[in-house]
Amino acid sequence: MTGTVVRIKGLKRYFEPKSGKWYAYHRKSGRRISAEFGTPEFFAEFNAIEAETKGKEAKPGTLAALIESYRRSTGFQVLKIRTKSDYQKVLEYLKPLGPSPLSELTQGWVARLRDKTYDKKKRKFTNYTLTVLSILFEHAIEQELMSVNPVAKVKRVRKPTDAPEANRPWMDAEREAVTAVLPPHMRLPIMLMMYCGLDPQDALTLPRTAVSGGKLDTRRGKTGVPVWVPLPKPVIEAVAAEPQHSAITLCANSYGKPWTYNGFSTNWAKIKTKLEEAGAVQPGLTLKGLRHTVATILREMGKDYSAIAEMLGQKTEAMAKHYARRADMSKKMAETIGDFDAEVNRRKTGNV
Repeated sequence: MTGTVVRIKGLKRYFEPKSGKWYAYHRKSGRRISAEFGTPEFFAEFNAIEAETKGKEAKPGTLAALIESYRRSTGFQVLKIRTKSDYQKVLEYLKPLGPSPLSELTQGWVARLRDKTYDKKKRKFTNYTLTVLSILFEHAIEQELMSVNPVAKVKRVRKPTDAPEANRPWMDAEREAVTAVLPPHMRLPIMLMMYCGLDPQDALTLPRTAVSGGKLDTRRGKTGVPVWVPLPKPVIEAVAAEPQHSAITLCANSYGKPWTYNGFSTNWAKIKTKLEEAGAVQPGLTLKGLRHTVATILREMGKDYSAIAEMLGQKTEAMAKHYARRADMSKKMAETIGDFDAEVNRRKTGNV
């Protein structure tokens, strides 16, 4: 028996291989539909968005028309789902300004928007808004809708000098304190971050096929740069001890389902809070800080920036040069991981 394929006008669906999920978007507005595809709730949400946008054609020469043009562009279409979602938050924030003529979007207009946004959303979102606006205006220049980018000379909001360091490296004692209290379903993701330098999102969505024969072969989600490393002993042990599950991902939650970033972060926050209250770790510990920890330890060991960049999947050189050095990566990474594994073992509290 064959199923019926239903095509919905005005709907776009994307498959994300890393998560193994389909995502649906309203084509015209670019808004993601959160309800499960095919359910009554899905069609209700889609129809509500359709009704909201119907008859609201953007006037040519306005910010709204520029946003629609950018959403249809190749530059937007090739973005990763997560990046599109981040951009969409800014585009929704800019929606009330849609009727603004492009001719009025000057450097002063951008500066005033920056200040108002900072009052409402604070520094990180404000600076990200400037980034997305700049991308929009570069698209406008490419389409000959504008001649200059009014964001170009607008300063970002600076981080306060007394603000704590974001994603600071973990201290040796902190790594040991966290490792000692991890529940079984959280151990492998943390080990991948702690010893392989994976970004939290990459560790949680890592497919089973990325680990084979004691080696990790994947790509960093943010940059697309290949990452190939032999697994350090603690990671190999964590893989062997991972509770059995049928999820498409290597790591799974206590229900045997793929982790969501929010779900893992919530569990991590509970562990961190208890350790802070016990004085076992200092404030400011973040999962992303483990990437900084790996880089810091490797640099202290005397490893060059090239080896560190390869291990972390940092896009620091032209792709052609990257492919040329791929042949040398295996030997270099075997030496790097071996030295790193030994160094971490040496640093264990009480053995230094």
